Amino acid sequence: AAIASGEVDIVVGTHALLSNGMSFKDLGLLTIDEEQRFGVNQKERLKLICNCVDVLTLSATPIPRTLQMSLSGIRDTSTIRSPPPMRKPTISYVQEFDEMLIKDAIEREL
Repeated sequence: AAIASGEVDIVVGTHALLSNGMSFKDLGLLTIDEEQRFGVNQKERLKLICNCVDVLTLSATPIPRTLQMSLSGIRDTSTIRSPPPMRKPTISYVQEFDEMLIKDAIEREL
């Protein structure tokens, strides 16, 4: 309900955000990570959602159709060939779900 009403500015989610029952009030940017993991149904839903929305697709290995669309000029593409200066290494942890830990991590990033 908060997404549909526009109360929420940032949403991080899974394929569930593409379900037919989901609606967005004023979606301005859609970021897709690892597009190759999306199936036909998800991509068809994206076409409906993305009609008037800017879409940023991230992929280390673009699927052939996406690559062809970029090469033919249908889609814009850019390549990051080296990490940004002063890039910090990624640190990963595997542990039990902890809501407070997630809250703290998000607040540190904001």
